[in-house]
Amino acid sequence: MASEFGIETADSKAGRRAALAPMMWAALGVALIGAGTLAGAWFFELVLDIRPCPLCLEQRYGYYFATPLALLLALGAWLGAAPGWLRAGLVLVALAMVTNGALGAYHSGVEWGFWKGPAGCAGRAVDFGSAGSLLDRLDAVKVIPCDEVQWRFLGLSLAGYNVLVSLAMVVLAIGGIVYRRR
Repeated sequence: MASEFGIETADSKAGRRAALAPMMWAALGVALIGAGTLAGAWFFELVLDIRPCPLCLEQRYGYYFATPLALLLALGAWLGAAPGWLRAGLVLVALAMVTNGALGAYHSGVEWGFWKGPAGCAGRAVDFGSAGSLLDRLDAVKVIPCDEVQWRFLGLSLAGYNVLVSLAMVVLAIGGIVYRRR
């Protein structure tokens, strides 16, 4: 009777939360994987001193977008947000990570020499300014070439692992959208 007047009872809240659980767990999983991936990237960069190239840095944008969004979606599902908004958010997460995976595949192709990378990844600077400050600028500018692999494990570079992680996040997000609790 109370739900007829727009008041949720404890049973209806529990039922709603149970219906949103797949989306909540999928979003939480995406957020944890994204946070772990970013932590790993920062560990490689800051602790192991493996410097990222420009494409490596661009591949982080998908994680910077998808990870906090997924965390907000998990919180929204926990609080009982409208399922349509949660699905739309998971679609955005999936699209961001598909794009990120495609960028990782492109970067892997550059590393394997299948195609050329962007001009900004060549590892050389064009304009050094005046001759007096040339040495100062040479010390300050260090562009890591995108076609040189900094680290490989089991034949895959970090760009290759980015493709796999991005696709796993896509599958998880889509799973949260389509899974129906019985």
